[in-house]
Amino acid sequence: MPSCNYQTLVRENYRRLSQALPGFTPRREQNYLVAEIGKVLLGRYDSSRRILVAEAGTGIGKSLAYLQAGIPWARINQKKLVISTATLALQEQLVDKDLPLFLPHCQPGFRFALAKGRARYCCARRLSDLAGGVSQTELFGPGATTAAPLTTHQQTQLADMWQSYSDKSWQGDRDSWPTPIDAILWQQVQAERHSCQPMLGHQHCPFHLARAELEQADVIVVNHALLLADLSMGGGIVLPEPEQCLYILDEAHHIAAVARDQGSARLPLRQLRRSLEQFNKWQSKLNDLLGADGQAAIGKLQHSSSQLIPALNQVYRQLFSALQRQDLRTDDQGCLRFSPGDLPCGLDETLSTLKEDSQTFCRALGPVNSQLAEQLKLKPSQAAAIEAALAMISQQQLQGEQLRDGCALLLRAPGPKHTPPARWLELDPKDKQEILLCVTPLAVGHLLEQWCWSRAAAVIMVSATLTALNDFGYFRRAVGLRADDGSHYLRLNSPFDYASARLVIPELTCEPTSQDFDELLATQIPFWLQDQAASLVLFSSYRQMKQAAVALRAQGHSLLVQGEASRQALLQLHKVKCDGKQPSVLFGTGSFAEGLDLPGHYLTNLIITKLPFAVPTSPVEEAMAEWITLCGGNPFMQLALPEASRKLIQACGRLLRTETDSGRIVLLDKRLISRRYGPALLQALPPFTQELGKAIPQTGS
Repeated sequence: MPSCNYQTLVRENYRRLSQALPGFTPRREQNYLVAEIGKVLLGRYDSSRRILVAEAGTGIGKSLAYLQAGIPWARINQKKLVISTATLALQEQLVDKDLPLFLPHCQPGFRFALAKGRARYCCARRLSDLAGGVSQTELFGPGATTAAPLTTHQQTQLADMWQSYSDKSWQGDRDSWPTPIDAILWQQVQAERHSCQPMLGHQHCPFHLARAELEQADVIVVNHALLLADLSMGGGIVLPEPEQCLYILDEAHHIAAVARDQGSARLPLRQLRRSLEQFNKWQSKLNDLLGADGQAAIGKLQHSSSQLIPALNQVYRQLFSALQRQDLRTDDQGCLRFSPGDLPCGLDETLSTLKEDSQTFCRALGPVNSQLAEQLKLKPSQAAAIEAALAMISQQQLQGEQLRDGCALLLRAPGPKHTPPARWLELDPKDKQEILLCVTPLAVGHLLEQWCWSRAAAVIMVSATLTALNDFGYFRRAVGLRADDGSHYLRLNSPFDYASARLVIPELTCEPTSQDFDELLATQIPFWLQDQAASLVLFSSYRQMKQAAVALRAQGHSLLVQGEASRQALLQLHKVKCDGKQPSVLFGTGSFAEGLDLPGHYLTNLIITKLPFAVPTSPVEEAMAEWITLCGGNPFMQLALPEASRKLIQACGRLLRTETDSGRIVLLDKRLISRRYGPALLQALPPFTQELGKAIPQTGS
């Protein structure tokens, strides 16, 4: 359809929406964002690469903007619109508010659905069998004998769940059940990858019904983890194939980190070995289920597992012996990071063997899985036993793939253009005999290019914080975009009156690196809480937060501290106190610095105790800093400072949430005015009214 028709649809949809909403106020920035998304989708900037990276400040109305621009284009071009978010709160806002709000005013019309992972749905057959009294051992094989018997409460809950599913008052997903479901109980009824497939006659199971609904939907809301899991497997597994999708990645600053998690592996060596040994003993039961026709496949499986177990044991013995001899030494947290290059203790050779044996094992599982699926059709009377076998095969398939892929990543050699992964081992704090081999890719941009950017019909990435130090370079490098690849960049400021908010940086006696800083916080925080109705104090560590909480409570302060109750409960109590004209003080760490929405009188005083520099003590951060140094770079300038800038903007963004909000931000870190990098961090912040070096009392007296 010609572009003018698309533009006409967008304008007409906007006209209907604006006329229908009472008190509708046009937002210039929102309209500009709609227009720029439209230009990218129409190929005005680059017809072969329709990618937009848009930083849109708080209050612009990003979600309604991308719905107005994206839905008509996707419908006209017969593409699916996939909206991916990082937080459940934004998913709920889209599904419960924004999409229903836009739906009556949009032409063409559309259907929308929320996509969730398979494990969020129950397996109807498992639920039926467990509610009917089938034993856990019969259902789940040898591993179930160690599980505690179902309690009376669990049995009652299972019966209620089955009744509600049977009478169609519950659709079988964990999130919509009205009361919490115990994690151990849910594991016994959840759908699994290999034991719940349409070919097995499970078309009416909750997951497949939900997947059928996705196929009918024009707009699909998903989280970043599920999206990247699907893309990493080639796409088209749960969600449509990338070529058929317009992706809108909201909260896009999380994409690189989620992609890194998706490519990571953690191999608990003893646990994997025990699981394989248990599976090896159990395999004789396959003879009863498959009969003579399955002997060849069973024989290959038994041979492959008998090779894999000693290969896994060899890796474990090498590491355990080296740790006992102290050839390898872990830090106080039981962690030891491996530097780039060959692995210690001759691990390269044994891991290569383990990788090959894992691959052989995975291949041997396939034919057995297929034959079991056929037997399920032929012998419905043995459905429970066959499903137990399929569940066991599924578990081993996942573990085999985990071993194969983890070994491959651990063995990846760095090249001139290839950033090596972070590799380390951990000792399990609960089981000192357990050794975990861990590996995480540091650079994921090439994966995102391969999975998505080069394949998608179009990609729109939006967030309130995509720049660092006033530049898109840090984000662009993290997600694998180039300055000259045709992607378009846009930065829109928030319509909020930032000048009405004060940013205070007092002149303090010491910096956060000083051993006296904890004592300083115990006097400074109470000073800045005086005569304040609604306060949020953000810390960079749980230790410092708890220590400050003890000190302030000893002074008589009433505090709501993260971790002492659920986030929802703390926020609800905070709002009740604010509504009742009682002073309220929230203490939180990094997770409270992002996504927390306390508009109006619920937050007028924000205290940030220190700049959010990541402490390079995790293996991933250490490995990244080491690699940047080896390449001749400066880890602080290239990694720590840009990330601190982004996080500081996020934290300051908690204060102003509506156009009428006002208040004060107090930053108790003098490095902003004493260090050379301070001005760059300040310039990247919104234009608050700054009070720098304010002289205040240095003690609580």
